[in-house]
Amino acid sequence: AVTPLGVGAVTSFERWVAGKSGIEDGEGRCDEFEVTDFLSVKEARRADRFTQLSIAAAQEALSQAGFEDGLTIDPERVGCIIGTGVGGIGTIEDGYDVLRDKGEGSVSPQVVPMMMSNASAGSLALRYGLKGPSHSVGSACAAGADAIGEAARLIRLGEVDAVVTGGAEAGLTALARAAFENMGATSSSGISRPFDARRDGFVMGEGAGVLVLEDAEKAAERGQPELGEVLGFGATSDAHHITAPQPEGAGASRAIERALEQAGIGPDDLDYVNAHGTSTPLNDRAETMAIEKALGEAAKRLPVSSTKSVIGHLLGAAGAVEAIVTLLALREGVAPPTVGWEEREEGMDLDYVPEARPFEAKSGDGAIAISNGFGFGGHNAVVCLRAG
Repeated sequence: AVTPLGVGAVTSFERWVAGKSGIEDGEGRCDEFEVTDFLSVKEARRADRFTQLSIAAAQEALSQAGFEDGLTIDPERVGCIIGTGVGGIGTIEDGYDVLRDKGEGSVSPQVVPMMMSNASAGSLALRYGLKGPSHSVGSACAAGADAIGEAARLIRLGEVDAVVTGGAEAGLTALARAAFENMGATSSSGISRPFDARRDGFVMGEGAGVLVLEDAEKAAERGQPELGEVLGFGATSDAHHITAPQPEGAGASRAIERALEQAGIGPDDLDYVNAHGTSTPLNDRAETMAIEKALGEAAKRLPVSSTKSVIGHLLGAAGAVEAIVTLLALREGVAPPTVGWEEREEGMDLDYVPEARPFEAKSGDGAIAISNGFGFGGHNAVVCLRAG
């Protein structure tokens, strides 16, 4: 993973647990990311930043999966599904500047393959020889979680043996900033404080998170240790409003219930909830209600924290990055904090974890959590994970 907290999943996780924030001047930028550590100068010029970030994240994931020297399994049985919210928006804006200032003849033909939302998935498939199903998922802020859910589905159906999956986003551009600000979605204070009574909007961020999902039996056959398991996935649509969540969190609640049902577990089996937790007034209240409705009395006993408190909102990459750090939380037995949560809002009574604290897994088979991802358009996606 590449996040505003650093390059590498463990680095990002450890800094989050320590209460460090990657947000500066009201944005979550990946300042430690050096593109030339992963791509040649020529390659970098031909890839939008969201694709560059995804390549760095994929390199980490593939290496950890035992593929640092290339695939050792049938490439036709390996897919690639990457979520993104705004794709190559930086390339689009730069291309328009050239069009406006220098005319049509000066616009690079590279704008097309760089700006398209499937540029990341296509580039990863090309770079690593992934010849199975490959596509992008564009369900806004639920895209990363949706990509993981779709990847798990393909494996369960037996269509593939493995999928390189996740999400990538590089939307810190002038147009995106202005649009989100003018719709009242972003924080005027520049502070991300999910679930806090003083929250006033999300803080924009960038980054990428990529996992290698593989059929458990296939991984065991090649002696690859299992880091965790996707137990279940649930997806629903609010059918309520293009940007606002259903006020009582009905659609989100159903997605949680579906994820648990597919996992074959109940609310009492959960050890942790990684919330979508955007720091907007509407989302955080609706999500609290959704968690309470889906999990019942168990909701009050569970630690619920938001990664966005320290990295901001990574849009289409959020669900993937958050699933990765959720898995690390399960493996380490620690609930990371919702940094900045101090003031409780009336009616929002969950345990929002102001400081990191350890927990003991309820099951001897490994700790279990859900990671929530909700997006504009009314998209709800919930991944249920178990530590390996």
